[in-house]
Amino acid sequence: MNVSPDSPARDDVLRLLDEHLTDMFATSPAESVHALDHTALLAPTITFWTARDDDGTLLGCGALSRLDGPDGAYGEVKSMRTAGPARGRGVASALLGAVLAEALRRGYPRVSLETGTEDYFAPARRLYARHGFVECGPFGSYVPDPNSVFMTLELPADRPDESPATAGASAGS
Repeated sequence: MNVSPDSPARDDVLRLLDEHLTDMFATSPAESVHALDHTALLAPTITFWTARDDDGTLLGCGALSRLDGPDGAYGEVKSMRTAGPARGRGVASALLGAVLAEALRRGYPRVSLETGTEDYFAPARRLYARHGFVECGPFGSYVPDPNSVFMTLELPADRPDESPATAGASAGS
């Protein structure tokens, strides 16, 4: 599996992102859907990755958005999606590892995210918890929402060469 920066405007990525948005609107009320479309993912504050098989088949995607808070910049995980046939192969963990490694490289003190409360989102919540994320209150421009779970991970300031996802995986998480 190859995880690398990519464009959300590629045809196969567009299809995966469209599937993602369709599922989000089918699962959550419209006012609680915070997923980004491909044009929003092209913003200069967002870094976007894909995971692909050796033959180039798209396995999943994920993004890191830079947010500015009163204490400085921090990151938000956005648009994490694994293609149906690739689920259960570690794609999401590999993408999350890339996101967290970049956040560490940038010196972010934390990475936060929003996901849903519905059972559909339980695998995502388990993934994030397995990598050290804990529930928190709304951040950035989010407001309390009964359909949202907010999570955050404090990043180590003294280990920029090791992603928390990698460290957790090596510890048997």
